[in-house]
Amino acid sequence: MAFNVEVIQLCPDAILPTRGSPDAAGFDLHACIDEPVTIKFGEPAKLIPTGLKMFIKPCVDDVFSDSGHGTIAGIIVPRSGLGHKQGIVLGNGTGLIDADYQGEWFVSLVNRGNHGVDTIDVVINPGDRIAQVFFTPVLIPNLCIVKEFSDMTKRGEGGFGSTGVSA
Repeated sequence: MAFNVEVIQLCPDAILPTRGSPDAAGFDLHACIDEPVTIKFGEPAKLIPTGLKMFIKPCVDDVFSDSGHGTIAGIIVPRSGLGHKQGIVLGNGTGLIDADYQGEWFVSLVNRGNHGVDTIDVVINPGDRIAQVFFTPVLIPNLCIVKEFSDMTKRGEGGFGSTGVSA
């Protein structure tokens, strides 16, 4: 699937998203701030600007474009090192960027503490890599109201824990 992401740099210090290696799934998002920001343990999440507006644009010949059956989304997730080593995670769990959003991208960061024990403040400096975004196709289904499902699965209505823990 081919698509473009059009990028507008809102300030000269805004860093384009980068990939850490040729096979990296995500692009690192960088903090576009004038001075360091301290993320304190136990405080509400802070919105950190990226200094970028990005428009996720399917190519004209793409199966999704103008079909009404799907689109592309950007999924913002934590950087594993920040989360594991420093306790910095996304304040909203996961960020979802819809294809038609054209405003500045922000990252919501919160300090949950390192493994819930170490409650050090974490400083985010200008240009720091603060999260990552990956792009994924989104299928838009037809919702069909029925009185019963057309087929039954072996699992049925088994919910939380119904499939066990071990292999």
